Amino acid sequence: MQELADAANWAIVLATFGIIALVIGLHYEVLRGCIRFLPTVSHRRRRRVLILIFVILFTHAIEIWFFAFGYFGLLRFEMFGSITGSVEIVSLVDHAYFSGMVYTTVGFGDLVPIGPIRFMAGMEALTGLVMITWSASFTFLEMQRDWPSNR
Repeated sequence: MQELADAANWAIVLATFGIIALVIGLHYEVLRGCIRFLPTVSHRRRRRVLILIFVILFTHAIEIWFFAFGYFGLLRFEMFGSITGSVEIVSLVDHAYFSGMVYTTVGFGDLVPIGPIRFMAGMEALTGLVMITWSASFTFLEMQRDWPSNR
């Protein structure tokens, strides 16, 4: 029985780090693409910032869905745990809702992870915090570079 639990834990760890690698890779490539393509999209500073914000929001949504697919796939097997709460988690959209709450570090309210899947939830919260901070820093630097000074 302990061997099955150990295997489940390692599977969660590997799946989690695989998803994190996808998230970081996507985020890096999107921001890198923004550096190259935003100046060619529009010469108007305001429009470039608005496009950047929409691109970043869309990227975060995709990253949330990466984790949602991870939860959806793994939680088909009892050994990985479950998500429990005031509503039943069944559909992919339910898993995306849970993932969005974790990624944005809103926290656990109506849903709570149980069992080995807690590792993925904890790491998703850390990953989301880092990705959101990275996006905010990037946006600040782009706005600082593009927007005129008040001096």
